[in-house]
Amino acid sequence: MMTLGANIFVKYLEVEGKKVALQIWDFGGEDLYQHLLPSYSAGSSAGIFMYDITRISSVESIDEWLMRFKHGLNGEGKDIPVLLVGNKLDLEEKRTTSYEYAVNLAKTRVLTGCVECSAKTGKNVEYIFESVTHKMLKNVKMI
Repeated sequence: MMTLGANIFVKYLEVEGKKVALQIWDFGGEDLYQHLLPSYSAGSSAGIFMYDITRISSVESIDEWLMRFKHGLNGEGKDIPVLLVGNKLDLEEKRTTSYEYAVNLAKTRVLTGCVECSAKTGKNVEYIFESVTHKMLKNVKMI
């Protein structure tokens, strides 16, 4: 379901023997919610920016979203992992954004990487959280 405003979730996982509790702040992607992001990104240890592979417009404002996210970090955490994630892989036949385009966006914005997933089928969802958590733990030298 589309997020309206913001939702908060907790996810527990284990990465390289370390038990981790992630506090996930899920913001709606509509322009209406962009003003909320800077005030909530302070103290973030990572970022996951999700777009819809069937709607190229959902990734076209990545620069604005990244700017707002980083503005909220107030100069702290500039090296935190930020992953670009394309969702709705189960709708491959309706794709309007190529994986290569998204990978290039991630590279040119110096993001941690790019992954595609399907929230509907669960494909790559665990991998996304494990990957970003692994990078967070490496940043703080816990692994």
